[in-house]
This record gives sequence, structure tokens and C-alpha cells, in this order.
Amino acid sequence: MIATDTIIGLAKKTIETERDAIAQLSSLLTDDFASIVNCIIEAKGRVIISGIGKSAIIATKIVATLNSTGTPAIFMHAGDAIHGDLGTVQDNDVVICISNSGNTPEIKMLVPLIKRGTNTLIAMTGNTDSFLAKQADFILNTHVEKEACPNGLAPTTSTTAQLVMGDALAIVLLEIKGFSSSDFAKYHPGGSLGKRLYLRVSDLVSKNQVPSVQKDEEVKSVIVEISKKMLGVTAVLDGEKVVGIVTDGDIRRMLNKYDNIKGLTAKDIMTTNPKTISSNTLAIKALEHMQKKGISQLLAMEEDTYVGVIHLHNLINEGIL
Repeated sequence: MIATDTIIGLAKKTIETERDAIAQLSSLLTDDFASIVNCIIEAKGRVIISGIGKSAIIATKIVATLNSTGTPAIFMHAGDAIHGDLGTVQDNDVVICISNSGNTPEIKMLVPLIKRGTNTLIAMTGNTDSFLAKQADFILNTHVEKEACPNGLAPTTSTTAQLVMGDALAIVLLEIKGFSSSDFAKYHPGGSLGKRLYLRVSDLVSKNQVPSVQKDEEVKSVIVEISKKMLGVTAVLDGEKVVGIVTDGDIRRMLNKYDNIKGLTAKDIMTTNPKTISSNTLAIKALEHMQKKGISQLLAMEEDTYVGVIHLHNLINEGIL
């Protein structure tokens, strides 16, 4: 059995090697980076990113990040490109080729084909003297001193550097374009991140029943309403106006306080001045309000009209919590 200290030591060495490589990456930025950003912003087409092997995997991640932050991008595998997929590249596209060595056979075949057109070619490479770098219009230098692999063979530190450079490019583009949280939500409507940015109280309240009793209704009716609507709470109304709230906790406290509940009404056990929230409020704000107040539900209002209850379970079910 391998000693724990040995295993942890090897892991720390790997992490520290990659950490040091990332730390020096910023020193490799040149005016080319700014030119690339301006080129992408001004381009009428998309960003096409290509690579081979592990660099192709990094390329797909960078493409995903660009697309999710407002910069249209497409992945084109370098091997497939020289066997028919080169048609992916249109006249107004910007092409980024990722290759640590910059001298792989597929890249050497692909680059001249791209250069035949009018596309701007960007090299992301760890070798600025490579074929790719010398053919490119601009260079993103991702040079690393060594791989984390002790044999210097498995792409590790070099692919981490590529990933970080891609993130830097995406975030700079995001900030310059003024890509906002509402824009982000448009591209992430199905995930919990997107829901935090667009889902509103009204969207959740509409899925619930609307528990309510009049203030003079007997306690038995209150208990039935709470049980029937399955939200652990009911609003107490005076006509159409909200005057209180009764929760499961109020019912338990009532049973502990009174031996005989006959004759008690909703107004006798309700909590006055209940916590409310506008139905137009973002659901994440409702969660923050619940957490701050230490409660699990809020009465939703449209101006002065009670429209339902938002419960902590609604937020959990949507993956917001």
C-alpha cells in the first residue's frame, strides 16, 4: 500500500507546477492579445477554434465559454478539417489554431488551407518559433517550462495554460462588450445559474395553490386550509386585505397554549404584519430574504393584492438553493 504522504506529496507537486505555469502566463501577454480582441469584436463572422489531440479538447471548452458569454464560436477538429470540414470556415470568420508544439502534421496541412482565404489566423501555441506561429497573423503565447508529467510527455501544464488563456480572452471580450447578467440568463435558461438570473417569484407562485382564510373563520377551517393546500401556511384576510398569517408553527403553539380551542378564530392565533414579497421579484432575492429572516415561506403580492405563497421547497426544487 502506498503511503498517504507520498500520494499527497505527488498531488501537491502537480498542482504547484501548474500554479507556477499559470502565474507566469500573464508575463507572456503582448500587444497581439489586444489586437486579437479588437479583431474578434470587429469581425462580422464567428470565431472558429481548431486543434488536435488534447488541444482539441481544450478548444471545445473555449468554444463553449465564448458561446455562453456572447461571442459566437464553433469548434473544428484539425483532423476533420483536412478531410472535408474546412467548409466550416466562412469568409468573415476569425480562426484560432491551438497547438502546443505548433508543428503537428495536421496543423501543417491545415494552416496553408486557411491562409488561402481572407481569414485572420491566430496561433495559440507554446512555441513561438513553430510553423504555426510563423504563419499566424497574431500569437497567443502559452509557453510553459515543463509539463507536470514527470516524463514530460502527457499534456498537463501546457493544456492548463491554453485553458487559462482561453478564459482570459473570453472574459475580456465579455467585459468590453458589456455582457450583463441578464444576457447571461438568455444563454443559460435551463441551468441553476440562469434561473438565478431570470426566474421570478410569480413563476413559482403560479405552480402552488393559494391558501387563505378570513380572519373570523374558526381554527378548524384554518387547519383544514393549511393541510389542503400543503404549504404549511395560510394567509389571513379581512375581505381582500392581508392582515396576518398562520403557519404550522402557530398551530403547534396554539395546541400547547389552549386546552380547548373551540371558539378560537384565525385572528386569535395569526401573526400580524406577515413577511411579503412582490411577485415580480427575482426568486433568488426571495431566497435571500427567507435566509435573512429565518423563515421558509413568503406571501407573494401584486401591489396590494395577495396572489399566493412562495415556499423554500419551490426554490430547492428549481435548484436555486
